[in-house]
Amino acid sequence: MDTISAADFRAATGADGWRAGANGAHITFETRNFGTGARLFAAIAELADAANHHPDVDVRYSRLSVHLFTHSAKGLTQKDVDLAREISGAARDLGIGVDATTPQRLMIAVATEDPAAIMPFWRAATGYDAISDTELRDPAGRGPLIWMQKIDKPLRGRSHLDIVVPRDEAEARVEAALAAGGTLADDSHAPKWWTLADADGHKIDITPSRT
Repeated sequence: MDTISAADFRAATGADGWRAGANGAHITFETRNFGTGARLFAAIAELADAANHHPDVDVRYSRLSVHLFTHSAKGLTQKDVDLAREISGAARDLGIGVDATTPQRLMIAVATEDPAAIMPFWRAATGYDAISDTELRDPAGRGPLIWMQKIDKPLRGRSHLDIVVPRDEAEARVEAALAAGGTLADDSHAPKWWTLADADGHKIDITPSRT
């Protein structure tokens, strides 16, 4: 089955509230109590079985999160769009709204001059699946995306963390980290991302979500 881009997914009719990226599409519903979450989960299970396409679902006391990804295609497909529409419809039928406080996502960026040279090692060591020439994904959908970030010059510390936050929270997160003792290592790419460093020089990129 042909894959579609995250932008194609976001543009699809009926995908309101879903966020999509290289690691798939996800949404969080505010169920308010466990019983309501269980009813939504039952509806999702029925829809998934009918479509023969099964998302990852995380049920908590007051929230339920759904993650869609077509494993056989190693990306998003029309099957994900179709199931997203049906899941959103089931939530509306139960009077359940989307949780607007989307949780952050963690991505590990491994800076390298030659992504192709180290991808096989990282794939073998982690057991992750390659979903592009530079990205690895946990096949279980639990771990963070690992990205081989091509750089033009060696770095003293080659690995850093990317923290992807909702766009309207990015600057506040940067200010909070600076207030907590961090330093601004590089803001030349802002507002696409800010590179911060802790007291020992370990770096984190704060990146606004593109979704």
